[in-house]
Amino acid sequence: MLRHVTVTRYVTPLREGGSLPGLMEADDLGTYVVKFTGAGQGHKVLVAEIVTGELARRLGLPVPELVTVELDPALGAAEPDQEVQELLRASPGLNLGMDFLPGALELDPVAFGVDPAFAGRVLWFDALVGNVDRSWRNTNMLFWHGSPYLIDHGATLTFQHAWSGAHAWAQRSYDAADHVLLGCAPDLDAADVALAPLVTAEVVRAAADAVPDAWLADEPGFADPDEVRAAFVTQVLARRDAREAWLPGVRAAVAARAASGAPPATRTATRPFWVRT
Repeated sequence: MLRHVTVTRYVTPLREGGSLPGLMEADDLGTYVVKFTGAGQGHKVLVAEIVTGELARRLGLPVPELVTVELDPALGAAEPDQEVQELLRASPGLNLGMDFLPGALELDPVAFGVDPAFAGRVLWFDALVGNVDRSWRNTNMLFWHGSPYLIDHGATLTFQHAWSGAHAWAQRSYDAADHVLLGCAPDLDAADVALAPLVTAEVVRAAADAVPDAWLADEPGFADPDEVRAAFVTQVLARRDAREAWLPGVRAAVAARAASGAPPATRTATRPFWVRT
């Protein structure tokens, strides 16, 4: 289970993404980037954040701590932005928080350097969970205290949006052409050898168990939240077992980038991720 905290102060909205998360302080004296159940993307994005984030953590990949967050919408009453006030009013009770890393920079592979072993593991994991949102345009990686961190996994595990066709997801190809680490000579085969055996039923179930029951209840076709969790386990294990359906395409993308001699993708500027636009 994730730790549970209660928000004590709404600090500021973060305008780096479409879901308009907020920076908030909690009763454990921590500060969190909070994503709201009332956002237009819905609670399934938060389910993906938890299952993918906690799976990554169990595979040894660096992810900031995730917590469930109790929110009183009245805390945002002084926020002048009507959109923010409406979002908070739509998100009473349970929401999702990620530990705020003060001073973190967006990880630019050119500015900070990424070794092939780490690049391979991130690329392999993103292909496993179908993460389409780690491109040079939006790296969804932070650099903090000399270490990289993976964030924002709401665009993964998309099979949950259409369970009737979920079986096809296991063998779906993964388009790595725009992956931000493609130019870092990712050691994909070493990552496959190291990580695939770690993706066990127990590990995936532990990640799914971190999702609150309320976000899995009333799913059409399922009797209860535990049945939904079991379906997540089945899908991720099927994806693991179907690696020869999607790994060759990722290998080809890595080889093509290496043959091109193109440097790692980069943005023209790196800035703290919480800067308001």
